[in-house]
Amino acid sequence: MMKTLLVRGMLAGLIAGVLAFGFAYAFGEPSVNTAIGLEEPGGHAHSHDASAPAPAEEHEEELVPRDIQSTLGLLTGVLVYGVAIGGLLSLAFAFAQGRLGNLRPRVTALLLTAGAFAVVFLVPFLKYPANPPAVGQPGTIGSRTELYFGFVAVSLLAGILATVFGRKLADRFGAWNGFLLAAAGYLVVIGVVAWLLPSIDEVPATFPASTLWSFRTASVGTQVTLWLALGLTFGALAEKALKQRTAVAA
Repeated sequence: MMKTLLVRGMLAGLIAGVLAFGFAYAFGEPSVNTAIGLEEPGGHAHSHDASAPAPAEEHEEELVPRDIQSTLGLLTGVLVYGVAIGGLLSLAFAFAQGRLGNLRPRVTALLLTAGAFAVVFLVPFLKYPANPPAVGQPGTIGSRTELYFGFVAVSLLAGILATVFGRKLADRFGAWNGFLLAAAGYLVVIGVVAWLLPSIDEVPATFPASTLWSFRTASVGTQVTLWLALGLTFGALAEKALKQRTAVAA
């Protein structure tokens, strides 16, 4: 059964990835193109000191053409991400099904997906939101990446611990009270960590606010599309698989 759920989770991730790619291409790429245009020579938004002339060697020829990046490259990245997340969701579902009460499989899948979306993407995004090209110092790429993924890891660990202790608290104080206590504990931990970690604000003053807003809302929309499609698709596939198993056993 684990193999069946894993295959269906990866299939759901593939479907969700295709839908997320369509959203990202339609709503995200225009703002990316605008930001790249600002980064080109003659643009007005640069992450370095505007008073210093940009050296000619900063503008290097792209190894991968832009049209490939925005189509095949974007599609490949989103599909790999979707399949990986779908596989992990199927494993979490196999562990959680039956342990969250008498919930239908698709409800369990949606709850897991919503929790994972908040812990893996939404909370880290609120601390370190996505930035388009032309934003950020080239020399801080490594530190920014480490801070972001470090915060994702802390959020994920705190979410797992909140789930484990929330189950124990639910047995003692009731399901609703246990959920509220676990959620409060997660928020306290993640709030303290977010306060301790340094903030990153490298958006140039000359960068258009409308372009930044469009890029970030498209980033959120892409993630919402992927996770929602993943939860709905995998929930339906998992429920069908479990019904078939029950029928065979009967």
